[in-house]
Amino acid sequence: MKVLVIGLGGVTNGGKTTLAKRLRKQLPNCSILAQDDFFKPESEVEIDEHGFKQYDVLDALYMEEMVTSIRSWMKNPTGSSVSTAESKSTPVNLRSTEEVHILIAEGFLLYNYEPLNEVWDRRYFLTIPYEECKRRRSTRVYQPADQPGYFDGHVWPMYLKHKREMEENTNNIVYLDGTKSEEDLFSYVYNDIMRELEAWKK
Repeated sequence: MKVLVIGLGGVTNGGKTTLAKRLRKQLPNCSILAQDDFFKPESEVEIDEHGFKQYDVLDALYMEEMVTSIRSWMKNPTGSSVSTAESKSTPVNLRSTEEVHILIAEGFLLYNYEPLNEVWDRRYFLTIPYEECKRRRSTRVYQPADQPGYFDGHVWPMYLKHKREMEENTNNIVYLDGTKSEEDLFSYVYNDIMRELEAWKK
């Protein structure tokens, strides 16, 4: 049995969850783990000098628990608590391969936490421009709700900061244009993963 761990990172509202769910439906034995599930309670999240809750930083997340969950899945994907959806169909060219299990970990801060950098087989990162990101963010409802000025005062500056750090310290990231259609993004990533699985057979 082989396991493939895929990172699907990127900017807030970049399309990570939508893409992950589409991939799960089409890839064999595919599970999703969401970084958002590891946020600390609101009472434990720091507040900066402007009164903004510091959600877009690693300290707002139980990252050790996330690493533990991924490593637990890697050891025993069929017995893990990470959810798996049945694929609609297993691609013909995979049916003859030995059993493979795929985990897609999706989140906004996947590549800035050193202990996670050892687990990825593939890394993707979705980007969208400032104006589009702000527009999409304004249509979403969060708990707790975004404060006035929160996007410009915290969310976007933290995204740029962490993206710079990621680019300085991490290699082998495939950047994806989140303004492309869902179909184009799915097709590109799906085919890239399939090529990876095919390479394992050789």
